[in-house]
Amino acid sequence: MKHRLAVLLVLFCATLHTALSLIDGLLPNGNFELGPKPWQLKGTVVTSPNAIPFWETSGYVEYIKSGQKQGDMILTVPEGAHAVRLGNQASIKQKVTLVKGMFYSLTFTAARTCAQEELLNVSVNPNTEKNDWGMLPMQTVYSSDGWDSYAWSFQADYPQLEIVIHHPGLEEDPACGPLIISLALKVLYPPKRTGANVLKNGNFEEGPYLFPHTSSGVLIPPRIEDDHSPLPGWIIESLKAVKYIDSEHFAIPVGNRAVELVAGKESALAQVVCTWPGKVYVLTFAVGDANDSCEGPMEVVAFAGKESVSVSYESKGKGGFKRASLRFSAVSTRTRIMFLSSFYTMKSDNSGSLCGPVLDDVKLISVRNPRRA
Repeated sequence: MKHRLAVLLVLFCATLHTALSLIDGLLPNGNFELGPKPWQLKGTVVTSPNAIPFWETSGYVEYIKSGQKQGDMILTVPEGAHAVRLGNQASIKQKVTLVKGMFYSLTFTAARTCAQEELLNVSVNPNTEKNDWGMLPMQTVYSSDGWDSYAWSFQADYPQLEIVIHHPGLEEDPACGPLIISLALKVLYPPKRTGANVLKNGNFEEGPYLFPHTSSGVLIPPRIEDDHSPLPGWIIESLKAVKYIDSEHFAIPVGNRAVELVAGKESALAQVVCTWPGKVYVLTFAVGDANDSCEGPMEVVAFAGKESVSVSYESKGKGGFKRASLRFSAVSTRTRIMFLSSFYTMKSDNSGSLCGPVLDDVKLISVRNPRRA
């Protein structure tokens, strides 16, 4: 009897661990450490669609070991020892069991291997009327080592879905394509407005999964709308991404999470809020640097409807912040709150990586109208 209870306990713990891993952590074999058998490879090319455990592949997919050479270039894997490369029209997909109706964010780490403008199409199947797919550009490299983590989110309309990452390239060299090293899921809990803050998720504490051993943050792709944002409540309405960062690897003004505006005016963050026409509001926020070798003059411009304020910050690249505010009268029932960085800034470590000011602790409160004289 004791033996049976022990077996049941082990099975229960294993099931619980699997369930948790699908909610907040790596997908099964999400780091590709379990690879194909030798007879399922032709050189580095995967020859069987089910050769990589827990994954199904199609098209020109390669299984890469860290340190492998590609011409004169050595392919390095910053975490673990393996990666997959998606060539022309190649894809990887995995079936997951989720909670219907819940929102999820997918975080994955990828790198370019060729000079052309590479894209990755991320989607969930079966396709729904909500068009749960996104085309993520990879032209701009934001990290010093060439590996960037990206976030994309969706709502689970079915209890079982397939997560698909597809490379739509049509290059002369079929092997030209991005490397992927890790994929993880996290449940997103849509935040609500409170009496203390008209904005949702103004402290940025709710957001995508951050790999614990990666110190480059996670990119929230451009042109992300509020209904499916990996940063709940916020819209990325610019041409470039914003970076989601944590206090374990960066200087954060308040709490554990913040946003770094890494691409000047092409990196804009917005939220539309309900307001009362004629009512006075005060927008407060913190501007600083992430302690990531981002030095020099910085400037964040905050907009509230037609009103704006520019906040200058002189960064020494070692952390620190200042607070700012914008007082305005609402002119309509809906007001757009937006932030952008005025300047392009490069890290001082000679990597050529883009960086920028940190935005955090954003609050919007209504105040009593001033008395008329």
